[in-house]
Amino acid sequence: MIFRSFIITALAGLSLYTAGIFPLKNNSDQETMIIQAVKAVLDQVHFDPKNMDDTFSEDVFETYLKMLDGSKRFLTQKDIQSLEVYKYKLDDQIVAGDLEFFERSAQLFDLGLQKTKAFYPEILDNPFDFNVDESLDLDVEKRKYAKNDQELKEYWRKLLKYETLTRFASSIESNEKSENPKSKAELEKDAREKVKKIFSDFYTRMEKIRRSDRFELYVDAIAQVYDPHTDYFSIKEKEDFDIRMGNKLEGIGARLQSEDDYTKVVSIIVGGPAWKDKVLEVNDLIMQVAQEGEEYVNVIGMHLEDVVQLIRGKKGTKVKLQVKRSDGSIKEIIIERDEVIIEEGKAKSAILLKETQQKKFGYISLPSFYLDFEDPNGSSCADDIAKELTKLKADNIDGLVLDLRFNGGGSLTDVVEMAGFFIEEGPIVQVKPRGRPAYVYNDTDRGDVKYDGPMVILVNSYSVSASEILAAAMQDYGRAVIVGSPSTFGKGTVQRFFNLDDAVPGNSKFKPLGELKATTQKFYRINGGSTQMKGVESDIVLPDPYVYMDSGEKELPTAMKWSSIDSREYHQNVYKVSNLTQLKSKSEERVNKNPRFKAALEQGNIIKELKEKNVVALQLDKFLAEKKKNESTDKKYEDLLDQKIDQLEIFNPKADMEYIQSDTSRVARNNDWLKSLGSDIYADEAINILFDMVQSPSLSSNTK
Repeated sequence: MIFRSFIITALAGLSLYTAGIFPLKNNSDQETMIIQAVKAVLDQVHFDPKNMDDTFSEDVFETYLKMLDGSKRFLTQKDIQSLEVYKYKLDDQIVAGDLEFFERSAQLFDLGLQKTKAFYPEILDNPFDFNVDESLDLDVEKRKYAKNDQELKEYWRKLLKYETLTRFASSIESNEKSENPKSKAELEKDAREKVKKIFSDFYTRMEKIRRSDRFELYVDAIAQVYDPHTDYFSIKEKEDFDIRMGNKLEGIGARLQSEDDYTKVVSIIVGGPAWKDKVLEVNDLIMQVAQEGEEYVNVIGMHLEDVVQLIRGKKGTKVKLQVKRSDGSIKEIIIERDEVIIEEGKAKSAILLKETQQKKFGYISLPSFYLDFEDPNGSSCADDIAKELTKLKADNIDGLVLDLRFNGGGSLTDVVEMAGFFIEEGPIVQVKPRGRPAYVYNDTDRGDVKYDGPMVILVNSYSVSASEILAAAMQDYGRAVIVGSPSTFGKGTVQRFFNLDDAVPGNSKFKPLGELKATTQKFYRINGGSTQMKGVESDIVLPDPYVYMDSGEKELPTAMKWSSIDSREYHQNVYKVSNLTQLKSKSEERVNKNPRFKAALEQGNIIKELKEKNVVALQLDKFLAEKKKNESTDKKYEDLLDQKIDQLEIFNPKADMEYIQSDTSRVARNNDWLKSLGSDIYADEAINILFDMVQSPSLSSNTK
């Protein structure tokens, strides 16, 4: 999987690169200049620089081909063989600024486009026989490149049949309820016409792809051989990144990333349209996008930024998405675009109370470690968390849940400051630059403890980077119980941006060259271990429907290895968890009795089975039976997991009420959020664990 994501990464700050690190050739070509600037900067600053040798060349070759035609729909084995003459020459070409391989690959891909463009009209001009018992394997990793054009055309026949069948099957169901039903032959023809229009649009877009887009793909392949989080950013991409980092989002409110040929939903922005509608899910693969009243546009194989541009739009307009779920089912959803309210993407708090417990527990949701780098007076998650803690303490809470699930990371300085809210003083994280000893980020407020009570931190496998720093520090200090997935994502590296213009003296007519986000440091826990690859292991593991999904740093092909360094001296006397064994035992007993947790685990097993199968029937009766089964299973789990938790009351801190009630739309968003939290079995179990900590002094101690 190529990890080019819209998740906010952990940054140590922005930095400019000094000019003059290599003598520029007498070459006026901007692309050559970019290639050489990227290499020079990476040689100078990357934490783990690479030798320009045959191994590096081979890695670039394989990475680029996966980016170029990961679906194996356009190139054949003959094409690949003709490119293999460059397999061990790319290191020399990169050093020399030679683009011969890039030119040849682009030419072959263009030929593949034209060749397959002729396939789809011919295939779709004739009816499909859905009585034939055949199937299509959707696993691109297992599938090899077609041996020849004939084999490639046969793959396209099955692919187009599958695309037609999904629409044909859906139309059969709606046709049964129609006042003027059509014959199956008419429905099949309509489905083929829709697919033909979709692929016509697809090829129109593909033929308009800019050379610069393909070149950026090649530069990205070079960068990502160093590690998955090193990326080349064009000027437009960098602007988009700054918008995201400043928490200024618009559209449907979903974070997306490219995965092979697909656009994948990696998180839903709290408070955004997708979050409110609850129709889009994490791990959904977006296959097609349609504007209100228009035909679908197939986005498989489309660049991420182009998909985003299709999904974005003016407030009040609607966008229709066709998505593929983790279980293989195809869903059509409609979302009305809206401004993603900045405050809804920030930290927010609530108070959770159970009648049987008569204890008030604070809950804080932190979607990301946001910081507006462009505005010193802009948003800061550390400042916002401090405010939420003040509100909750005023309401005399007995414990705190800090929810870092799906938190993609962000500002390193903010996470260090935030960790200091819960201890008197001491080290938070170690950061090691290349070739130099590690240095320590310490608590900056020295003695200013903003919250000194029992605490649970909720995480999952999509808690990334800065989230892992905070969870690791609190775990090492024994300050909080970490609850959730078996482990967090496992990203233990730090990135910085470098302006490539500063790497090249003069030649202003070819600038701007873009920027490079490069991994310059690794961070380590204060106990000396790294979260890289391993993540932070939860103290108490809860059943997770996505536990069998291939996710996390360990799944990324160029991920840096795990390592360790010396530990630092650390201690705290605020609040210490002293007996995890009993806490685990009590939690496990509750979880085993909870049918909703059992359903979550069953759902995970079903997702695993479907993922391993990954073969779809192209025979109508089998396809309809499988579709009905999947939809029935989905509804069963959705109904169960959406149920309100008995005896759980949720309300806002008193300090928030005037602000919330001053705006009707804010009231509606808040009500939706509280309702969602009221059915969250993970938050519920977190407060059950807190109750155990409060009720049983032997399980924890407050020594301050």
